[in-house]
Amino acid sequence: MSEVKLDNWEKRSKEHEKQYKQLLQRADKNKVLKQLPDFHEEAFNKINCLHCANCCKGYSPRFKTPDIKRISKYVGMKEGDFIEKYLDLDKEGDYVTKSSPCPFLDADNYCGIYDHRPSDCARFPYTDEDVILKRPLITLKNSTFCPAVYYVLEKLLAVK
Repeated sequence: MSEVKLDNWEKRSKEHEKQYKQLLQRADKNKVLKQLPDFHEEAFNKINCLHCANCCKGYSPRFKTPDIKRISKYVGMKEGDFIEKYLDLDKEGDYVTKSSPCPFLDADNYCGIYDHRPSDCARFPYTDEDVILKRPLITLKNSTFCPAVYYVLEKLLAVK
C-alpha cells in the first residue's frame, strides 16, 4: 500500500476533495469500518496533535450539559458563570466557545482541561468511528484542517 505524504497535506486535501466526497458517498460501510481502527492508529503514530492544534485554534466543540457540569466543577465555577464567561449558543442551539482559539488552549498547544475536556474533543477527529461516513460534510470540513483526517481518507482512497 502506498505511503501517505504529509508534507503540503493541506494543498493535497483540497485537490482530493471531490475524490473524498465520492468515497464517502459510495463506500462499503462494513469494509471501511473494519479498516478505520488500523488507519486511525497509523495516523496518530505519524501525527502529533501538539504540533498542529488546528482544531483548537479555529473551531469549537459542542459543549453538552454533562461537559458543562464537569468542566465548570473542575475550574471551580458555577455552571451559569462558566457559560456566561466562555460559551455562546450557535445557530444549531449548541453551546460553543465564544472565542478562537479555545480559551483552554495553552501556548504550547496543550489543553488546560484535557482530562475534563468536552466529549467532542475526546472523540475528535472521529477517524475511528462511523461518524466519518454518517456525517460526510463534517468529515470533508475536518479534512481541510486536520492532518489525521486527511491521512485516513488518503488510506481509504488507496484501498477502495
